[in-house]
Amino acid sequence: QVQPVESGGGLVQAGGSLRLSCVTSERTFGNYATAWFRQAPGKEREFVAGISWGGGITTYADSVKGRFTISRDNAKNTVYLHMNRLKPEDTAVYYCAAQYGSQFIPNTPSDYWGQGTQVTVSS
Repeated sequence: QVQPVESGGGLVQAGGSLRLSCVTSERTFGNYATAWFRQAPGKEREFVAGISWGGGITTYADSVKGRFTISRDNAKNTVYLHMNRLKPEDTAVYYCAAQYGSQFIPNTPSDYWGQGTQVTVSS
């Protein structure tokens, strides 16, 4: 199975940076498009960024464009989310999702979800 495990969350001051990692144990991870979502307290889960199975196509929510970068290393079965210029409104639990297919489609159900990692940005 493709069971994502996230790491890299923590507490950071506004303007700082973090790198989240999502590791899976599935050798065929390269067949899955992946994405990062987040859920803040009292809010619905929202799409943050997605990447195609080969890494050539990326998409971002408008709120993170220019600040966050998604990337993947299929040899390591790992997807990353590089977060720069963090804002207090970025505070949320961040989840990794895997979707079988070449390109991630945000409004289509994902096949696998991780347990999430907390990101807290202080002002």
